[in-house]
Amino acid sequence: MTTDAPALLPALQARVRETAHARTPACPCGAATLADRPDATVVRHAGTVAKAHAADADPAELSLRVTVAARLPGVLLPPLAPAPVDLHGRLVTYWPYGTPVDPEDPDAAPWEAAATLLARLHRTPVPDALPPMRGPAKAALAAARLSDTAPDHPATAPVLAAWAALPAWARGEAAMPGPAALCHGDLHLGQLIRHPAPDGPWLLIDVDDLGTGVPAWDLARPAAWYACGLLPPEEWHRFLTAYRAAGGPAVPADGDPWPALDVPARALTTQTAARAVSKAALAGRALDEVERSLVDACARMASVPPADPRG
Repeated sequence: MTTDAPALLPALQARVRETAHARTPACPCGAATLADRPDATVVRHAGTVAKAHAADADPAELSLRVTVAARLPGVLLPPLAPAPVDLHGRLVTYWPYGTPVDPEDPDAAPWEAAATLLARLHRTPVPDALPPMRGPAKAALAAARLSDTAPDHPATAPVLAAWAALPAWARGEAAMPGPAALCHGDLHLGQLIRHPAPDGPWLLIDVDDLGTGVPAWDLARPAAWYACGLLPPEEWHRFLTAYRAAGGPAVPADGDPWPALDVPARALTTQTAARAVSKAALAGRALDEVERSLVDACARMASVPPADPRG
């Protein structure tokens, strides 16, 4: 699939305007570019959002993921169209607009809603032919990019040492251990919206990494931030308690959850640290306090073998 990058954004803006007008003839016109990156260009027009996915997105796999979203309307935001369409060499999907989490109001972060939605997702029977979730593969890309872009940075060695200590499945080099669950693959608070806007129920968005795998991966980012001292304990406990209350299978119903979370949390810590060091090196700036805490965590992890009860 070839991509005509310069023509993509204006074409996507025109398409989302047409789709919005078809849905709401009396459209309160207004457009905004929500993201314009190599892996995703996202444009909103009134109540309609169009997303151009990464140029290397697999059409069959993305179609399966969109179909899952359409079949789980109480968990995932349902699409406006049943399948992706091609636009200038990029696959495009259409979605209703929802109100995102307010990054300026951390006290209102919907930890309980996120945990409950994940538990419901993880308890859903795994659809036939759905590909693996892309979490480990994306973490591997971050580690490879760090090695390529900042091989001599002083923070690179501890991050890559922590990465090398992970089991092969967490590095995307072997099949994930079972039993497999339906996983989001890239859970963070930016992946939740209220729909209908502005105050409908919370739903999960972004199906690019959706697939089968280890459900603890979806708990790994908040677990990693908690372990690094970047997420207050009370917020972590709100999240974990709500997940357990909703019957989530990623961790035991009571007792210590960390044996199940340790490897995914380490993987997400190294992925986040790798991205941070790469960005800092490319920008020619020093690491900030949060970035240094992530690198320090990697240095500690490299000296202690990970707990992985499933091998």
